[in-house]
Amino acid sequence: MAATGEGVTIYEVGPRDGLQNEPESVATADKVELLGRLASAGLERVEATSFVSPKWIPQLADADALAAELPPGPTYSALVPNQRGYERFRRTPIPVAAFFVSASETHNRRNVNRSVVDHLEAFRPVAERIRADGIGLRAYVSTVCGCPYEGDVPVRTVVEVVRQLQLLGADEISLGDTIGVGTPRQVRELVRTLAAEAPLGRIALHLHDTYGRALANVAAAYEEGVRTFDASLGGLGGCPYAPGASGNVATEDVVDLFETQGIPTGVELDTLVDASAWLEEQVLRRPLPGRVYRARRGARERAS
Repeated sequence: MAATGEGVTIYEVGPRDGLQNEPESVATADKVELLGRLASAGLERVEATSFVSPKWIPQLADADALAAELPPGPTYSALVPNQRGYERFRRTPIPVAAFFVSASETHNRRNVNRSVVDHLEAFRPVAERIRADGIGLRAYVSTVCGCPYEGDVPVRTVVEVVRQLQLLGADEISLGDTIGVGTPRQVRELVRTLAAEAPLGRIALHLHDTYGRALANVAAAYEEGVRTFDASLGGLGGCPYAPGASGNVATEDVVDLFETQGIPTGVELDTLVDASAWLEEQVLRRPLPGRVYRARRGARERAS
């Protein structure tokens, strides 16, 4: 992976995509502390929470309270699944709303109990309000490399969903390998095909590391022109509607990959490791899986 002189953006999803999969809810004060630590590490884009019904994701039931205490620094986003969620979102200072849709029909139905077409149509009035209100819109496309229920997902299916999201006015579209089955060859083909449909400056990659290929896929996407990568500190995360999916690619791993190749991320790795250590020891009280995080912790312990 050759440096081009052009840096990358790390889009931190741990506070939302990571913590929503924890068996116990994290206290709001601890979430605020975590966001402050991420800001101190230099992360400029952070997805803080979700305005989904607390009935479905009780771990994020404090979205309104958290939004009132966001530490300064990053540009924050939050998941907005529907009109009701957007009403809550608009009472906060968060400038970017996020929306999910799957490329595969079965995964979308398991997730939101609607077909892909119906889900996009139901979100249309919300997207119109978002544009009218001058709010940024980020869209996620799940299962772009494979579905836990349907298997392979054709590239043409992903392309069509991306086209529809552009018509809805999405400013950025994040492609999610939800179950971590993607390969570098597959990612290259997907990015090359989408480059004919949307500017790559508006495309991000959201990878899970189930098969240990996430970093190879990050490198492949970078070489094809992608410059924004979603990641989760310590490798937190998963997907409640994707059996067997492991956590997101760890933020420390992505930062280390780029920085060691001379590609700037703007993220201070040691500060990020400290944030993951605090989260592991003081809040979650369980080991985090991120490889670079674990290596850095081990090196510190051996040196002390």
